[in-house]
Amino acid sequence: MIRALYSAATGMVSQQTNLDVIANNLANVNTTGFKKSKIEFQDLIYQNSKLAGADIGGGNQIPTGIQIGHGSRVMSTSKDFSAGEVTHTGGQLDVAIDGDGFFQVTLVDGTNAYTRDGAFKMDSTGRLVTSDGLQVQPSVTIPAATSEISIAPTGQLSVRTASGIQTLGTFSLTRFPNPGGLESIGHNLYKETPSSGAGSQAAPGTDGMGGLAQNYLEMSNVKVVEEMVNMIVAQRAYEVNSKAVQTADEMLQMSNSLKR
Repeated sequence: MIRALYSAATGMVSQQTNLDVIANNLANVNTTGFKKSKIEFQDLIYQNSKLAGADIGGGNQIPTGIQIGHGSRVMSTSKDFSAGEVTHTGGQLDVAIDGDGFFQVTLVDGTNAYTRDGAFKMDSTGRLVTSDGLQVQPSVTIPAATSEISIAPTGQLSVRTASGIQTLGTFSLTRFPNPGGLESIGHNLYKETPSSGAGSQAAPGTDGMGGLAQNYLEMSNVKVVEEMVNMIVAQRAYEVNSKAVQTADEMLQMSNSLKR
């Protein structure tokens, strides 16, 4: 019974973490380029009271053993990088990635980070930056007299000025062998890790990279109904584990009340 108390308690802790993940997904349902997280559980160590296959003499073996588990724990939370819905915004600097790949930006410490959020802006010098002011790579500076900006699906960025149409550069995208291993650092950004593997760069629409869609943004891939169902399942699992704690407590109370 004491074992049941602790096993059920680990289940309650696991479901609390599950709810934390679900709540974060729902909180970011309208976050541009957000990718939902999914949680995975793992059972804990088992106590073996009788080993299966043990020799009992006469050439006979025990067909099944006795194993008592000690609950569960959270094994991992990984990002689901399936595509989110694409929404038309009309913004000249709004760019969605139709397929695989990440935009590369430079952090304030000089290191690189990656994002699916293509809601770009211009800073005071005309450089292309994120909403947080981080410079997009490769660096592009848009002339002050620009009247129209065009971004092709292949990543080529052109502008119309008084002197005509001018090509400023080409976007490049980065992909990873294991995007689920990227480290989320907030602000719609990810950092490369040994688990994600080294990123490889290519132009949009080449080497498996997605194409670009100007005037569009990729929204979150969170499905509200799916997360609500997951929340109900987590709530019921937490409830049934609490019932197991309550039942074990009542059985201990009965044992303590026994008289000779």
